[in-house]
Amino acid sequence: MAEAKAQAPSKATAARSPKANATSIGAHVIGVVGLGHMGTAFALNLIADGRRVLASDRDPARVEALVKAGAEPVSSPAGFSACDVALTSLPDDVALKAVTLDELIGNLKPGAVHLSMSTVSPGLSRFLGAEHRKHGQFYVAAPILGNPDLAKGRKLFVIAAGEEAAVDRVRPLLERLGQRLFVVGKDPGLANLLKLGGNVLTATTLQSMAEVLALLSKGGIDERVAFDVLTNSLFDSKVHRAYGGKIVDKRYRPAGMAVPLAVKDLRLALAEAERSAAPMPLASLVHDRLVALIAGGAAELDWSALGLLEARDAGLTASLEAPAPASPPA
Repeated sequence: MAEAKAQAPSKATAARSPKANATSIGAHVIGVVGLGHMGTAFALNLIADGRRVLASDRDPARVEALVKAGAEPVSSPAGFSACDVALTSLPDDVALKAVTLDELIGNLKPGAVHLSMSTVSPGLSRFLGAEHRKHGQFYVAAPILGNPDLAKGRKLFVIAAGEEAAVDRVRPLLERLGQRLFVVGKDPGLANLLKLGGNVLTATTLQSMAEVLALLSKGGIDERVAFDVLTNSLFDSKVHRAYGGKIVDKRYRPAGMAVPLAVKDLRLALAEAERSAAPMPLASLVHDRLVALIAGGAAELDWSALGLLEARDAGLTASLEAPAPASPPA
């Protein structure tokens, strides 16, 4: 896996792919499709950078809010013909496939780049990449590691894969949207596979932290003390601190990653595991724990609510009703 260098494409790169680099990045028109928490954060940062941003979402209120911030609305699929880059931030395979086939491919101009920042299956990325090539367009998969708060602060980690010329074309955008860019190959499916792997690690970490905090709490150790000891010793990763902090503070709303989306991501990872004969018993377990949250009526909560589920099962709370968030100590 090669890390992308934080610099503009070299003259040699530009010479190899003149069509892909013919338009200056400063002159790009960027369409943003999907204005959830992530898509809105991306669009606002692009506007702040002085980009011309076209906004599209099924919810007119989201589009209107972004128009007030300086974006231009896309009233029909034909509006994407002005885009040099179409950035999609959509919830799943079904939504991304529909938008790509019904709205983007037939309207984007030759040489335009579809920059997909959605968490979807590797197979779909490969399919969409092939479809775009048939129309002389480019497709780059660039899912992210991080949450909406990190997106707002440009602190995301971006994983990109696609044809070299296309990645070079969108590199300046990706380096502005996150704190670090990793380019993992020419096959766009690889970026999505790595993203799914990262989400499995986060989910299993959440489950293990939930279990340990419940154990220590039942044993008489204040969970804030336990959290302080653990995260300031051997377990001081970003995931332990950020998501463990949500469990300790009972901050399950608003959801950075809602439980149904986490279920979707674990399901996609398990499908890849089955396809490649790579057993993932822990991922299977956590997938079922997330499904249990949905069954218990907690679908709108953040996936860190695995801590709430564990607390209920350990008898520390009576239900999956999320309490009001506790205020962190002064």
